[in-house]
Amino acid sequence: MSRNYYAIAFTEPVVEAQNHYGSRRAVERTDRTPSGPRRTGRRPADRETDAASINESAEIKALDQIKDPLGSAERDFIAEQDGFYLATVAADGRPYVQFRGGPQGFVTTPDEHTLAWPDFRGNRQYISTGNVAYDPRVSIIFMDYARQARLKIFGIATIDDIRHRGPSAGTSGIPGYRAIVEREVRVQITAFDWNCPQHITPRYTAEEVASAVQPLRDRVDALEAENEVLRTRMAALLPDS
Repeated sequence: MSRNYYAIAFTEPVVEAQNHYGSRRAVERTDRTPSGPRRTGRRPADRETDAASINESAEIKALDQIKDPLGSAERDFIAEQDGFYLATVAADGRPYVQFRGGPQGFVTTPDEHTLAWPDFRGNRQYISTGNVAYDPRVSIIFMDYARQARLKIFGIATIDDIRHRGPSAGTSGIPGYRAIVEREVRVQITAFDWNCPQHITPRYTAEEVASAVQPLRDRVDALEAENEVLRTRMAALLPDS
């Protein structure tokens, strides 16, 4: 868990909910601001704040002073994924969540503070793109269902229209993957946390299933070949009818 995670996630209403349901005492053992003391909770941001004010918010200013670097475990985990859930907020305050997918490894970590990915052309509604233009704060969840692992990330997103110049080396299109890259997205990471595996139902991709059952297929093939040899030998021993 990164040091900024609680400072961002635990607003005053969140702390009130923790007190109400009896988890606050346990949470307080790890709930610290970067300077150390316990907090009573951060008040929610004013919903009337415009985009210009959001860009000057204390959260974004603090990003230049206190950074939560990804470790090798987080970067390796992200490199293995083929999709994630992206949460943004609309101009009227309504939350929006979308799944972003691609080939394994399409999300990269150019450095320990940054996520980057090529944004492929989809249904062309551009809801997440428009939301980020208004409020660049995003939340991301990477899921590995097979291993019941979940990585949550807070960050500040920037989106670059690259239709007329092509992607940078860090977010270039994936060879062999048929998709049009319209934008490149970079997220400056402000905090992250590994979630517990409880209630994550294991699920497997077609490739993972194929890999798991391949030894069984090989065994079946070997047994069928052995049976064919035995049938041939038995036929040679039996008298002609």
